[in-house]
Amino acid sequence: MTTTALLVMDVQQAIVGRAEHGPDYLPRLARALDAARDGGIPVLHVVIGFRAGHPENSGRNRAFAALPPGAFTADDPGAAIHPAVAPRPGETVITKKRVSAFTGSDLEVVLRSGGIDHLVLAGIATSGVVLSTLRQAADLDYRITVLADGCLDPDPEVHRVLTEKVFPRQAEVLTVDEWVKTAG
Repeated sequence: MTTTALLVMDVQQAIVGRAEHGPDYLPRLARALDAARDGGIPVLHVVIGFRAGHPENSGRNRAFAALPPGAFTADDPGAAIHPAVAPRPGETVITKKRVSAFTGSDLEVVLRSGGIDHLVLAGIATSGVVLSTLRQAADLDYRITVLADGCLDPDPEVHRVLTEKVFPRQAEVLTVDEWVKTAG
């Protein structure tokens, strides 16, 4: 049994639609999912999601207070996971309420229940969900790998600094192609 899981985070229609990415990003990320699935590595889809009316959001939280009414609720088509990386039957979808995949979700319970101690992180944005999840996972003593080209950020320089200078202090940083070679 594997102790590794691939976390594909915030690759939702509205977020992908706002993120600048080349035509290779989603196919590259889909390759990582295929490699995980072929290698028996669980794929966990992490999404941001709120109840109608956003009762989880405080006006003190700059990022979430600025969301339009109805954003990332069950009725919002933009909250759907992008079809290029959509979950297959039986794959777990984790709904979070804040930036980190751990905050306001049952991620840690799912990981512990599955005996997972190694997280492979990908998603949008590098300076958001990836950074916050990496920091919390490191504090929780998970082994961490970041798929550098499986992450996107609105600021390419911030992405570069994080993946080349900050993340290597707490994680192994690989390209999708490098990781695919080891995933099977």
